[in-house]
Amino acid sequence: MNNEMILETIITTVDENCQPQIAPMGVWWQDDHLVLAPFKPSTTLDNLQATGHAVVNFTDDVSVFAGCLTGRYDWPLAAAENIQGNRLHSALRHIELTLVDMQDDELRPKCLCAPVLDKTHAPFNGYNRAQAAVLELAILVSRLHMLEPEKVHREIEYLTIAVDKTAGPRERQAWSWLMKRVDDYFLSSAAV
Repeated sequence: MNNEMILETIITTVDENCQPQIAPMGVWWQDDHLVLAPFKPSTTLDNLQATGHAVVNFTDDVSVFAGCLTGRYDWPLAAAENIQGNRLHSALRHIELTLVDMQDDELRPKCLCAPVLDKTHAPFNGYNRAQAAVLELAILVSRLHMLEPEKVHREIEYLTIAVDKTAGPRERQAWSWLMKRVDDYFLSSAAV
């Protein structure tokens, strides 16, 4: 397994009362385990520690990434098969995980998780340029508080080319959600 490649996924967890949490997160393989590294504070981290379980979802629907970063969490879920929890109904593949170790950190603890089920539901046909651009913008949005405004604007200017050329309705909607989040962030930063 490639131990350095970060895979952009949607993580689903539940709390002790089975209330779901959906969050985008980059994960990576470490030998036969997946590593999740949620920022603190994090409902995903709290749920993972409370239940010991999570589900990694692979989807080509980039609106789920954009939606989660803009307060849209109501995505159809299906019951996990081997753990208490849920998977995205639209997942092309999902991996159900059990927490086996955690290396605490002030910012991002590393949670080493063992797969207990790895199931493919549909083939992944790849991303078009607009889908990749939406994913990149989603990552920028998740880090607005850490990046210089000039870098954010340069990246958006470049990514817009791909959206203008190759986006369908779903990608355009996801892009608009994220751009509103960027605009709101910079407006509120200017007011401070």
